[in-house]
Amino acid sequence: MSQTPSSSSVKGRINVILHNKPNKMEEETFFHSEEEREKHYVLEKMERELKKYVGLDEVKRLIKEVYAWIYINQCRTEQGLKASKQALHMIFKGNPGTGKTTVARLIARFFRDMNVLSKGQLIEAERADLVGEYIGHTAQKTRELIKKAQGGVLFVDEAYSLARGGEKDFGKEAIDTLVKAMEDQQHEFVLILAGYSDEMDYFLSLNPGLPSRFPIAMDFPNYTTDQLMQIVKNMVKEREYQLTKRAQHLIREHVTKVRQYEGRTFSNGRYIRNMIEEAIRRQAVRLLQEGSYSREALLLLKAEDFHFESSNVKP
Repeated sequence: MSQTPSSSSVKGRINVILHNKPNKMEEETFFHSEEEREKHYVLEKMERELKKYVGLDEVKRLIKEVYAWIYINQCRTEQGLKASKQALHMIFKGNPGTGKTTVARLIARFFRDMNVLSKGQLIEAERADLVGEYIGHTAQKTRELIKKAQGGVLFVDEAYSLARGGEKDFGKEAIDTLVKAMEDQQHEFVLILAGYSDEMDYFLSLNPGLPSRFPIAMDFPNYTTDQLMQIVKNMVKEREYQLTKRAQHLIREHVTKVRQYEGRTFSNGRYIRNMIEEAIRRQAVRLLQEGSYSREALLLLKAEDFHFESSNVKP
């Protein structure tokens, strides 16, 4: 995989930035015949799953690369050649709602299907799940979570919060326990640390030995306006609603403006979901007031169902 230049890049780390640039590897296929398609059914299954999601093109490329590495390792083993294992711990950096948890769940399932992980479960955690209230409690809580994650993925969101209290904070004890488990049980679970980009860069800078323990780093940028509009259409369709053209125009204008002003705090797909669900509630009130219960009325979300100025939904 070609590495993306980055001021915070670490030697030996794969830095993946989730832009949507077409690349040669993405266009190439392993399916040269029906026999090949059946042989690589795990990859085909994962690629079909990934097609359901907007963006994530570089995730798709990474999945293909990891699949190829695992498969070729199996071929080397069959030929009596050395097939070394690699640590697959990861760093995810980006705003909320950019797909980090979704990707972690897909990766866990993929590694299970490829026999890299025995179970493929995703254990989600945050600071409160790791940090205890007294000396020794933190290490105990952290070890218990690691035990639950055996055979799967331990996903720690807002991981930078573990370092917010300085040297005397119990968060440092959680970090030390995680690092020890990464070494002692390197191939028994995958650790993914996630959070805002700037905060994660600062967090990693506090411990010089930490960045090199995560060979794969993914940056999850904010979705573009076009991608957010595709998410809108997907969510509306999934819930069996339809948008009027005026509603679509209004949403696009609003999303463009919100992306510009909210910047690094924008919650992306999460905001779109909350926005759509609020509009559905407002449509229900409108239909009750109108006494309109026809199929067409029930399907249609109109511009007046989106009250952005008075909305309770925060971007």
